[in-house]
Amino acid sequence: MADQLSFEKPIFELRNKISELKTFTAEKGIDLSGEIEKLESRLEQLEKDIYGNLNPWERVQIARHSKRPTTLDYIERLFTDFLEFHGDRLYGDDKAIVGGIGRFQGQAVTIIGHQRGKDTKENIKRNFGMPHPEGYRKALRLMKQAEKFKRPIICFIDTKGADPGIESEERGQSEAIARNLIEMAGLHVPIVCVVIGEGGSGGALALGVGDRIYMLENSTYSVISPEGAAALLWKDASLAKRAAETMKITAPDLLELGLIDGMIPEIRGGAHRDVDQQANEIRVYLEKSLKELGNISELDLVQKRYEKFKNIGEINHVSGPIAVK
Repeated sequence: MADQLSFEKPIFELRNKISELKTFTAEKGIDLSGEIEKLESRLEQLEKDIYGNLNPWERVQIARHSKRPTTLDYIERLFTDFLEFHGDRLYGDDKAIVGGIGRFQGQAVTIIGHQRGKDTKENIKRNFGMPHPEGYRKALRLMKQAEKFKRPIICFIDTKGADPGIESEERGQSEAIARNLIEMAGLHVPIVCVVIGEGGSGGALALGVGDRIYMLENSTYSVISPEGAAALLWKDASLAKRAAETMKITAPDLLELGLIDGMIPEIRGGAHRDVDQQANEIRVYLEKSLKELGNISELDLVQKRYEKFKNIGEINHVSGPIAVK
């Protein structure tokens, strides 16, 4: 099947076997309920064993799944009255970032997120979810608007990284990302960020300076892709699996390191298996965060955000190289 990952092969084979037996039973009228029940029990255990013990590279594969829910999928399920805004008022509209205003359980909010495609045509339209500088400037425009009207900001992060092309550099890619980091740090409204797929490098961080940062269980957040890290460290991109295991880029790893505030449980097998249920899981965290942050004054909000990022990573001077914890 097109949506089957390599490590899922035993699961899909068993599912197909169960399906074949059910079809045979319906067509021939032979009672095979006992055999089917045993296979379904075996399938349940197999799924627990495989999905409950995913290694970092397998999580990377799930995060990159072609059918993984996107920002617009979650907007459709989590918000009402969504109105998308376009353009950065400087150059044009970047379809790799979507944003606008909507309501979350009756409360007006600003929603911004990376948007990739689910097929070749849409991926070309969305530049595979890799924003140009005008995309980040559009995001910043919406953030400043949210601050003006005192609306909380919710960011969905899902990108391999910012567009690396010459034209993006000519239009100020690095400056646009840096500007977002500076401005987000000082916004006087709550910011909740959720990594829903891949969170790659500065392209992800430009939407990631938040008061609360969450990751879906099978998402990733890193300064570089495993392939890129492997190419730099060992001159061999095929060692991506090894890189993924050493980089600490998964939600469980980053939660343990204290770089994120929480890990949102994911549907067994990946968020694409049940988008509605996955949206409900995200809803719980958004509701809790907005309630908590809504009780903090504007000045305290900015101060706590500053302290949050200032305290990420303890640097100890030792004899020799600097040790970073």
